[in-house]
Amino acid sequence: MSVAATINPSAQRLPAYAVFAALLSTAGLPIYIHAPKFYVDEYGVSLAALGVVLFGLRLLDVVQDPLFGRLSEAMRDRRGLAVSIGCTVMALSMLGLFAVPPMLPPLVWFGLMLTGVFSAFSFLTINFYAQGVVKATHLIGQGHLRLARWRETGALLGVCVAAIAPVMLGAFMDAPFAGFAVGFAVLALAAVIMMQGEWDASGMPSSVGFRAVLQDRLARRLLLIALVNAAPVAVSSTLFLFFVESQLQAPGMEGPLLLLFFLSAAVAAPLWSTLAERFGVKPVLLSAMVLAIAAFGSAMLLGPGDWVAFAVICALSGATLGADLTLLPAVFATRMARISPSAAEGFGLWAFVSKFTLAFAAVTLLPALERAGFDSGAVSNPPQSLMLLTVLYAAVPCGLKMVAIALLATTDLKET
Repeated sequence: MSVAATINPSAQRLPAYAVFAALLSTAGLPIYIHAPKFYVDEYGVSLAALGVVLFGLRLLDVVQDPLFGRLSEAMRDRRGLAVSIGCTVMALSMLGLFAVPPMLPPLVWFGLMLTGVFSAFSFLTINFYAQGVVKATHLIGQGHLRLARWRETGALLGVCVAAIAPVMLGAFMDAPFAGFAVGFAVLALAAVIMMQGEWDASGMPSSVGFRAVLQDRLARRLLLIALVNAAPVAVSSTLFLFFVESQLQAPGMEGPLLLLFFLSAAVAAPLWSTLAERFGVKPVLLSAMVLAIAAFGSAMLLGPGDWVAFAVICALSGATLGADLTLLPAVFATRMARISPSAAEGFGLWAFVSKFTLAFAAVTLLPALERAGFDSGAVSNPPQSLMLLTVLYAAVPCGLKMVAIALLATTDLKET
């Protein structure tokens, strides 16, 4: 009897996957949005120094993400315990990052705490998405798209909360980021409890290693598309707060605009998944990419006070993000189910390419702005620095997205 046949189809527990995805997303993209500005404003750390540290941490991922993939596979019979330990490390590191005054020079403390957050995040993400491949085989219908709908919607809602939480908490407490870190620890506990019993990978084939993934033409192509397609989001996420504050001159609007961006993604994610089930992943994803270019390109025309027009851009670009985060992982998971059913090593590689773009954006964009004379929080900035900020925020993502479109358009997804 197959493993799938022994599973009760009604016991899907998909909301637990949404909550765990929300936990991971809270520790992912929002950290790139909040942490650098927090350490600039609170401790006077330079943008260039923070960029170097962020890039160094991503270089660490070059080594550790594939190793975490192997570790996940080695511990798959004790995956529940491994995940509990990872969640504990991530929660404590988040508390150290935002709720504990630096016990070492701020830049060093920043690096150490982020090492804990990112390392645990990497390990947990690999385990979570690998387990998703197992889970999807037990679901009725197009299991990978169904699971992706719950998982990525939960992730995007988590980003929404994380994006706005420090701003909202600031209205009630003097240390909003400390409150954010405490809330994160509570969410980590809830996610661990809800996912109990969901980490069983028994009966699945043994790992085939990295070689099977890297030797597969379609898997390599999907990893390349993921790398290029994540770059526009990495660029815009790294520069979002600076663009709103300095180019639009709309301080105080950062939180609501971030919430609109990620809420649009969360609302759109189930729609993209439904459309993909009906019309196919490729045409739907290509349509979303074209819409993203139209949205990002429009930001080039904005200046001081244009926050209402920018809100429309946030809604449109956020909606396209929902397609990126839902459909591409589902396609990759479907391919992994065919060539590497344990999927741990495959998602170790996926985690690396997804995060490398954020690091590359930080190490290139932040120092470039600083050299151009840009000063975060300044009343005014040199015109050339604001022009560079606008070009980097709006034009660069469009160029990168065009490359991603070309790659996807010339990729045959029928093999998945």
